Amino acid sequence: MITFTVNGETRQFDGDGDMPLLWYLRDLLTLTGTKFGCGKGLCGACTVHLNGQAIRSCSVPIGRMDGAEITTIEALGAGGDHPLQIAWAEQNVPQCGYCQSGQIMQAAALLAENPNPDDKQIDDAMSGVICRCGTYQRIRAAIKSAAGGQS
Repeated sequence: MITFTVNGETRQFDGDGDMPLLWYLRDLLTLTGTKFGCGKGLCGACTVHLNGQAIRSCSVPIGRMDGAEITTIEALGAGGDHPLQIAWAEQNVPQCGYCQSGQIMQAAALLAENPNPDDKQIDDAMSGVICRCGTYQRIRAAIKSAAGGQS
């Protein structure tokens, strides 16, 4: 039995420890904001925070979560009032929207570590989350806006 926290709530799991964290979140907890993309940790659609760090939940087994604190997009700003969510809307970032929860979770981890990143730091941090629609300039502008900088 492993015990961990998801969005501030203590959880226990005694199933297959090899199950990817993504499937636990989506299928068992029905937290569907975290998306399945590639299944190999390459696209970033499944990004969540593990102890404050951005990780790809599709490639991390739940068996390694004992004692962990996991945060999903549902807890980042439940009312849509997180600075990144506001900036995302103001900058009109989403097109298809599929990657957006991963983009926002990656950006939140970046801003927690570096509250005022420059363009290169943003590009480097965000390079692991793919946007098929190519809204990278708007993503960068939204991150700068959320950080309090010029967009």
